[in-house]
Amino acid sequence: MVLIIGTALLFVLNISLGSVSIPVKEVFQSLTGGNASKESWHYIIINYRLPKAITAVLVGMGLSVSGLLMQTLFRNPLAGPYVLGLSSGASLGVAFVILGSAFLPAFLASFLVSSFGIILASCFGSTFVLLAILVVSQKLRDTMAILIVGLMFSSFTSAIVGVLTYFSTAEQLQKFTFWSLGNLGNLSWQSIIILAICVFIGLILSLFSIKSLNAMLLGENYAKSLGLNYNKARLIIIFATGILAGSITAFAGPIAFVGLAVPHISKLVFQTSNHNILFWATLLFGAVIMLICDIFSQIPGTDITLPINAITSIIGAPVVIWLLVGKRKMMA
Repeated sequence: MVLIIGTALLFVLNISLGSVSIPVKEVFQSLTGGNASKESWHYIIINYRLPKAITAVLVGMGLSVSGLLMQTLFRNPLAGPYVLGLSSGASLGVAFVILGSAFLPAFLASFLVSSFGIILASCFGSTFVLLAILVVSQKLRDTMAILIVGLMFSSFTSAIVGVLTYFSTAEQLQKFTFWSLGNLGNLSWQSIIILAICVFIGLILSLFSIKSLNAMLLGENYAKSLGLNYNKARLIIIFATGILAGSITAFAGPIAFVGLAVPHISKLVFQTSNHNILFWATLLFGAVIMLICDIFSQIPGTDITLPINAITSIIGAPVVIWLLVGKRKMMA
């Protein structure tokens, strides 16, 4: 309940703060169907800050839950949503479009380097890697082997991106760098609806996998002894992670840290490994942390907006270290 109330309050606070400070009362009026006392405030809330806040919630929820899925599936605390190489696949698609646009016809290049073209390229890249991983997972029985294959995909695509970078102009490199830093504020309502549908599908699949995840905690053999169809459960978990991480990377760019750290924060706070609790805790903590990071990235009262990818790590890493040290002291 505290997390739910905290998420709602931070959602309103996120909309209120920014380069132009808008009173919370005015935000409530705009969100409940009324009009703010100033027309400019209402326009800013509905067209800029509300879409960005919704995107932050979707990104936080999706990345956090996909991180929880990967850490349980691979039984590895360092596994994250991008461990399967989905982020690298999306980066490769975007790199081909931005860095390779000089080799394309002018009319095609102008479409592909638009925001819609970049989203399509990112979707195609992450989907291609996901399909490859799904095919490999059908052939390999060992879950750790799938992890290694994902890392190999990541290395391979990163190498190709490196080659494209070497032959790119300064302008192309700048655009690709901006995309790689992540951005929550450039999505249209149509894009947000598509992202929300993808995240909803991924979360529903994750919700139906809770029983399987609890069985996997003690290993593959134990899960099978409980009657779990391990290969089918693993396939559903990988597919759910692919939808969540792939769609978020496509629309918001590769956002680091959240998927890796939030599941650990949930486990440390709630002191449990039961996924019936961890799923909802991770879901809400993800939304809370992304909203907090987005508030800091706006630097309220100034026109400066910092890249969200940098803020998530700057704020998040010390929090996890503090929680881990505090837990160690309590145990001592």
